[in-house]
Amino acid sequence: MNHANELITTIKSLLGDAIAEKSGSYIVDEIFERFPTVQELMNATEYELLSIKGIGKVRAKRLIATLQLARRLSRPTCTEPEVIRRPQDAADLLMPEMRYLQQEHFVVLFLNTKNHLIGRPETLSIGSLNAAIVTPHMVFRLAVKRSSASVLVCHNHPSGDPTPSPEDIQITKRLVDSGHIVGIEVLDHLVLGDGRYVSMKEQGLM
Repeated sequence: MNHANELITTIKSLLGDAIAEKSGSYIVDEIFERFPTVQELMNATEYELLSIKGIGKVRAKRLIATLQLARRLSRPTCTEPEVIRRPQDAADLLMPEMRYLQQEHFVVLFLNTKNHLIGRPETLSIGSLNAAIVTPHMVFRLAVKRSSASVLVCHNHPSGDPTPSPEDIQITKRLVDSGHIVGIEVLDHLVLGDGRYVSMKEQGLM
């Protein structure tokens, strides 16, 4: 069984427990009929769940809470400070949750001099289906506040294709230039797709 199938099986079990139904019940099957992909399911709204027969407000709220739990469970766990040594480290940290998002999210990782992650990754902007608005001021204001030595920025492409757009390249260059001014290095800009990513540094785009 691959990771995606394991995740679906786990989510079915969690949803069944949340509404006191067996994983193969009509309601659980109907949920997966309405939301056939993990991405669609993870982004289901309370209003959409209420349209399913047998789901009232209480059950809908429980289901939403369970889906939020499923997202957290899919994140890698680590008791030691997380260290970002290479693009893959950042992708492994962010991919489990960001691959299912249906809008662009712009996320920043703040790092100290040893490349240890300072706090949790910060979502600075949520855009439309194909655009997230972010400015250098937004990034470096928080970087200075967290006493960061460097930052790694990342955003997702809901289409699943992580190929950087001209706008992605433009904002990256603006961030790098601003980082030089304030003395905080931009290590990389990752673009995440569905299980794939592109490192703009590795591609020579920054």
